[in-house]
Amino acid sequence: MRLVLVGPPGSGKGTQAEKLCERLGLTYVGTGNILREAIKQNTPVGKIARPLLDQGLLVPDTVVNDLVAELFRTARPERFVMDGYPRTYAQAIAFDALLSQQFLKLDAVINLTIADDEVVRRIGSRRCCSNKDCGVCYNLAFRPPKTENVCDRCGSPLSLRDDDKEETIRRRLVEFHRITDALIEHYRRAGLLVDVSAVPPMETVYKNIERALPQQ
Repeated sequence: MRLVLVGPPGSGKGTQAEKLCERLGLTYVGTGNILREAIKQNTPVGKIARPLLDQGLLVPDTVVNDLVAELFRTARPERFVMDGYPRTYAQAIAFDALLSQQFLKLDAVINLTIADDEVVRRIGSRRCCSNKDCGVCYNLAFRPPKTENVCDRCGSPLSLRDDDKEETIRRRLVEFHRITDALIEHYRRAGLLVDVSAVPPMETVYKNIERALPQQ
């Protein structure tokens, strides 16, 4: 099984990717992890990516494409789930070409659908421990602390991060739609896209994904 997960922030891509790996024996490929490792190892790509990430900027498609291509040409995962890549139409075209070179093909692209207002509610409900040595995050809607605005682990006050404020979330959603809508249409035309609602509980979402997957 070879899958790509697509969805806005707050749709639960990471959670579903983890479940797919555990239950279907897939290899997790997350570009965030790959980039962080490249930065840690101070590779040529890591040197390019570090200042961009420090400024909160996106890493260019060409750099991300090179990272993924290097992974597939060395480790060559046979059964995988992609989380965070491809995220643009240009990356999808590059990934199509890479898979063709490796004599691989995707089985499905799971599009986790959720309304923007629900994303704002989910992410806007997140509160994180103000103690940097702790940093535990809670969600007032799904996993609240035992005592209001107090960290269960260390007792420090909880705070709303700038990234979790409504205006910031909505800016991120505008950017997500701008760069991702063409990607989704590309996979829809290819007959690979499967829409799955990200609104139900996590386990229900997973079961719906499993049911939507092509039979192997």
